[in-house]
Formats: sequence, structure tokens, C-alpha cells
Amino acid sequence: MTTPIHISLSQKVQSLKPSSTVAVTSRALELQRSGVDILSLSVGEPDFDTPPHVVAAAKAALDAGKTRYTNVGGIPELREAIAAKLQRENGLTYAPEAVAVTSGGKQALFNAFFALLDAGDEVLIPAPYWVSYPEIVSFAGGVPVAVPTTPESGYQLDAEALRAAVTSKTKLIVINSPSNPTGAVYPEQTLRAVAELAREKDLLIITDEMYEHIVYDAQHVSIARFAPERTLTINGASKAYAMTGWRIGYAAGPLPLIQAMNAIQSQSTSNANSIAQWAAVAAISDSYEFIERSRAAFWERRDRIVAGLNDLGLPTPTPQGAFYVMADTTSIHPDELEAARIILDEARVAVVPGTDFAAPGRVRLSYAVSMETIEEVLRRFKALLDSR
Repeated sequence: MTTPIHISLSQKVQSLKPSSTVAVTSRALELQRSGVDILSLSVGEPDFDTPPHVVAAAKAALDAGKTRYTNVGGIPELREAIAAKLQRENGLTYAPEAVAVTSGGKQALFNAFFALLDAGDEVLIPAPYWVSYPEIVSFAGGVPVAVPTTPESGYQLDAEALRAAVTSKTKLIVINSPSNPTGAVYPEQTLRAVAELAREKDLLIITDEMYEHIVYDAQHVSIARFAPERTLTINGASKAYAMTGWRIGYAAGPLPLIQAMNAIQSQSTSNANSIAQWAAVAAISDSYEFIERSRAAFWERRDRIVAGLNDLGLPTPTPQGAFYVMADTTSIHPDELEAARIILDEARVAVVPGTDFAAPGRVRLSYAVSMETIEEVLRRFKALLDSR
């Protein structure tokens, strides 16, 4: 029998916190395996199948033997399709060489932060924020600085509050619109003000636009339109085309930054999955009908879950995009971690506590589930509240 040895892990990895989304999902799966009927509103992925023409493109790539290594930054056909999409849909002009394809949007963020940040560099992040932003920033040696927004404003970013957070150590601003977890969509005037601030203070911008196609009573605008020379745009196939498991993300921006990101990727994962890249060409080039159909479904679900939660006395702002709501659960328990535990154990609904989102007293619910599931969730919430 081998004697166990002590493994001394690096300080950097010991400081890394696991995603609360993953933790809640794991607990919910554990209960499900034990036979408990759990409804999960914790994971952020569309409940639709990948469009048939995208699946067909993947099968065609397999049949054609396109299973070998590709260029680290992506096959030319996909980079060209992304550049065309950015011009067509966002009014942004990039050469294919200024586009990098990654294994999901998270890798694009990871590569970007590691390419840009030195120890002590500050990164301004509107809060509530996606849980991975501050963790990746810290892992890269940077210092995440939260810029709070309020539920009363619909979690809209105040450009003056952002300005007030700038110091001599600030290097980057992170923009996520539509936002995970709040669903906030920043209007053009806000984005113009942020771009002007970046120019004035010589800052860079990373904009995460993964949910750009999932908008309702708002319009998505790319901030790179106003400061292209200092903006890195990150997006991917996951949300718009129901391709979360295919793991295709991308970034477009200043060529020196893209080249640096490709250098990092060349020493980590190398190219993204070759078959998934060919599938993404089909998705990005022609999926308008699918996008509109799924957006209409999400819009109907949004209206129902927001109305239902507010009717139950759980104050919930109406999101303008993405497929999440942030519900005030202080009437269940003042602490959002404990509230999430009670909801899971007593209502048998998995939600994500707002702790790692910097949203105290709130939990995030994903409405990327069927309308029947939403109705049952609301029934379970009512039963829980009635019992207290």
C-alpha cells in the first residue's frame, strides 16, 4: 500500500474559490441521485436542442475527416464568419487575424486577463457580477474592484460611480451587457460615457457580450463601436445557439492583444475542438430563425417568473436581457446562503445564492426552463412561504 504524501499546493490555487453555481448544482444532483424531486434553476444554459443545421455541419465535418489540429486561433473559415458577423450585427470591423477562437468564452476571458494584468493592476467590475470575473482577475495577479449597482435602478451602471472608482492602479474595465446575473442591458449613452472615461484615463475595456441575442424591451449595443482601439469584445456560441457543451468562444480586438492571447493558448489548450469549430461556422452564419424563436420563449418565461415572484412577496426587478432574475429572499432568511439552502431542502428548488455575485439578500434563478417548470417552481415557493 502506497503511503500518502503531503501535496503542497501553490498559494495562488489555494486562494481560488470554486463557483457557487457548480456547488449548488452538485448538491442538487446529489439529492436527485438519492431520489428527491429537485427542480434546478441554477445552471445558465438554454433548454433547447442545438439547431439541426448546426448538428448537420458537425456531422459533415466528421465525415470529411476534419478531426486534426487546427490553427491555435481557430480555423480561417470560423474567424472569417465571426468577423463578418461582427460587421453585420454589431457594426464592428475586424480582420480575421484580429479574431481568436477559444474553448468557450471563459477561456477567452482567462487568456485576456493573463495577457494584460500585472501584479496589483486594478480591474473595475460592475456588481452584481458573474462569479468568475473577480476570481480570474485575482488568479492573474490583478485586483478586482466592485462598482455597485442597485436593484432599484434595474442594476444599471452609473458612469460617475465608475469614474469615482478609478485610481492610479486601474487598468481595465469589465462590461457585461446583457448581464449575468442581473439581466441589465446598458443603454448607448452609458456605454459612450464608459468609452470616454477609458480614453480619458487611458484604460482598456473587456466587454462580455455572450447574451447579446437574448434581449427583450431593450437594444444591445457593442461598446467597441465607441472605443475600438482599446476594447476587447468577447462572445461565443453557447447561449445564442444552445451550444453550451460545444465549448466555442471567441474574442476580437487589437491585434497585439489577440496575438498575446493566442500565445497563451498555444501553451495551454492549443486549438478549440475542430468539429465544434465547423459547427460554429454554420451557427454564426445562419441561425436567425432559431434566435428569434428562442428569444420569444425566454421573453414569455421572463414575464411569468417576474410577475409570479413579485406576487409572492419576493421583490424581483424585471431583467432586460439574458435569462436570469435576482429575487429578494430576505423574507425567507436574511442570509442568502441560508435562504438558498432552505429553498433547496424545503421547496426542492435549486437556486444560486447571491454571495459570489456580490448580491447579498438575493438569489439568482435561471428561467431557461420550460413554462411548466416555472409554474411548478412558483407553486413550491408559495407552499414554502405559506408554511413559514
